[in-house]
Amino acid sequence: MKKIMNDPQNIVPEMVAGLVQAYPQYVERLPETEALVRHDKASMAGKVGVISGGGSGHEPTHAGFVGAGMLSAAVAGQVFTSPTPDQLYAAIKAADHGKGVFMVIKNYSGDVMNFDMAKDMADLDDIKVKSIVVDDDIAVENSTYTQGRRGVAGTIFMHKIIGAAADQGASLDELEALAKKVMPNIKTIAVALSGATVPEVGKPGFGLADDEIEYGVGIHGEPGYRKEKLQPSKALVTELLGRLKDEFKYQAGDHFAVLINGMGATPLMEQYVFTNDALNQLAADDINVDFTKVGNYMTSLDMAGISLTLFKLEDDAWLKGLQYPVDTIAWTQK
Repeated sequence: MKKIMNDPQNIVPEMVAGLVQAYPQYVERLPETEALVRHDKASMAGKVGVISGGGSGHEPTHAGFVGAGMLSAAVAGQVFTSPTPDQLYAAIKAADHGKGVFMVIKNYSGDVMNFDMAKDMADLDDIKVKSIVVDDDIAVENSTYTQGRRGVAGTIFMHKIIGAAADQGASLDELEALAKKVMPNIKTIAVALSGATVPEVGKPGFGLADDEIEYGVGIHGEPGYRKEKLQPSKALVTELLGRLKDEFKYQAGDHFAVLINGMGATPLMEQYVFTNDALNQLAADDINVDFTKVGNYMTSLDMAGISLTLFKLEDDAWLKGLQYPVDTIAWTQK
């Protein structure tokens, strides 16, 4: 294992400290926590706070999306481990400006349990909290750490839509209703070329031969649905889009947003090759792609691989939400 670090046990607090020092115009750290909140607190007055969080190792998720138009706060757990309820509660208190707090939670047992415990703590302080559990991964129904489908890169689209609505003054109830409508329309599937190495473990969480890939892996290295020999980009796209088409049953003329996400060790060159093939195949099916993002948005440490997210735009307002201006570390608005 070769990693740029000091003590593996301190890698998360040192990462958080470095991020805050690099971007003080965006975020600040709540004392004695790994919770990061927006620096511009005054601009959140009169609005619902939006928080998220999860295990570290998925950077820039979640702290990279804290800022105007997206998240009010994010909490970093240990690597691939949910944040603790007390730190989540600290983020809820910091994000509440009298209108309540909405939580975006990826569907992992530890995350769901700890966010729920934090909500119970907030209830005792009369802070209104609602949430959505993101379960966009179509690869497998149940997997390690999960009852039901996993929450993966489609979470970023949920951050964007809910953050935009909150910034425009939507109420807590309105955000909950919006999230429930959006969630069934976001679906993701991935392919891995190599496993991820957790710093404290020192070796990849799973192994693949030099000429082998695995379809459907999770962002913590959870098993997928099939291994096979490495295929050209066009064949990878055909497999992943085929699965997504079966889920959506999309038809000519449908409108989608597309997120092509690197898993941590996949060069942008390869991501753009995959993007070219994916957009060409969607065009061949007469699918309208109204919004596209390509890059590393929800990674898995040093895993080589890529995920493909489709978001069916059944409401014109959802596209406007994706296009809504933001000011964060990791979301570049074009």
